[in-house]
Amino acid sequence: GPFTGEGHKGLYEILTTSWHAQLAINLALMGSLSIIVAHHMYSMPPYPYIATDYPTQLSLFTHHMWIGGFLIVGAGAHASIFMVRDYVPANNVNNLLDRVLRHRDAIISHLNWVCIFLGFHSFGLYVHNDTMRAFGRPQDMFSDTGIQLQPVFAQWVQNIHALAPGGTAPHALASVSPVFGGDIVAVGGKVAMMPIVLGTADFMVHHIHAFTIHVTVLILLKGVLFARSSRLVPDKSELGFRFPCDGPGRGGTCQVSGWDHVFLGLFWMYNSLSIVIFHFSWKMQSDVWGTVGSDGTVSHITSGNFAQSAITINGWLRDFLWAQASQVISSYGSALSAYGLLFLGAHFVWAFSLMFLFSGRGYWQELIESIVWAHNKLKLAPAIQPRALSITQGRAVGVAHYLLGGIATTWAFFLARIISVG
Repeated sequence: GPFTGEGHKGLYEILTTSWHAQLAINLALMGSLSIIVAHHMYSMPPYPYIATDYPTQLSLFTHHMWIGGFLIVGAGAHASIFMVRDYVPANNVNNLLDRVLRHRDAIISHLNWVCIFLGFHSFGLYVHNDTMRAFGRPQDMFSDTGIQLQPVFAQWVQNIHALAPGGTAPHALASVSPVFGGDIVAVGGKVAMMPIVLGTADFMVHHIHAFTIHVTVLILLKGVLFARSSRLVPDKSELGFRFPCDGPGRGGTCQVSGWDHVFLGLFWMYNSLSIVIFHFSWKMQSDVWGTVGSDGTVSHITSGNFAQSAITINGWLRDFLWAQASQVISSYGSALSAYGLLFLGAHFVWAFSLMFLFSGRGYWQELIESIVWAHNKLKLAPAIQPRALSITQGRAVGVAHYLLGGIATTWAFFLARIISVG
């Protein structure tokens, strides 16, 4: 066709000859599948009692989101390695892959402005709300009681699913999921499932998700499309998947290797999914999870505070992070003390990562050499000469501790909280 050139010609051969190409596609699919599983485990629970075990629900969602995120970033990594090591330009003349690579500047620059637009128009709404609340002008805030931003399309989808038994699928007597609308499903006085009401707060946080996910995609896709060459470094395919950078010399070649894009992409993946699991945890405690009284009244864990608190940055800090951290920071001496210790330890591991990530070039090597000098001066010198980590090694150690520390901190925070109140 006019837009597809030679089409799929040569792509089958890539998959039969390159393990990295295979891995990239399969990791992307499995990662996406894991995220889909996360979203169905709570909305269509497979076992009757799993839905009322709130710690299990929260853990299953969080677990499958993290797994999905790591697999998708892994897909970006292996796609870059494929481009560097296994891609043969002569076998891919004017096919789909070649045409995408030739359009890479247009693709990345469009994705770039989309990310900038999304960033300002999602985060900006929160900044506006914080400002209006500080000025005592609630009527000028974006909220269900001020300037409404209702998710009308999502509400429509919920509605048609809830009405499906009587309308589009008259013989099916139950709705697809109570999440879309319908009755409260209670087991033993606890809410298993119930309609999840969507409003301005949900609309806003979903656009934050759109922003962070698009930035993650931008970084990973740029890494793949520019893995072999760029204007700045035309010989990347000769240098390999990862190579040292020159700092400001030669126009600055830092953070341009395929590996560096994976490194940066990991941070944005972590950023995206942290907000996703925080959103899930708070929304469910506010609007779904809770107890059902004998007269049918529902008492939610945080009494429905999501709609009015999740519309400002300060609301997230005060009514979610700070208010819900009381369980983990007061867990000492209780049966949950292990989570309190994990919370502290994981914070340390996370902070330890910053020592590697915010280090100047050559700083550690000079420090080590001064220690070696002192040993020589005292004639206590060993036969070995220690070396500091390279920049690439330092980044690898840094990102590993950052992610591990961050994830374990959230893990301890979530479980101490939900085991106490759930």
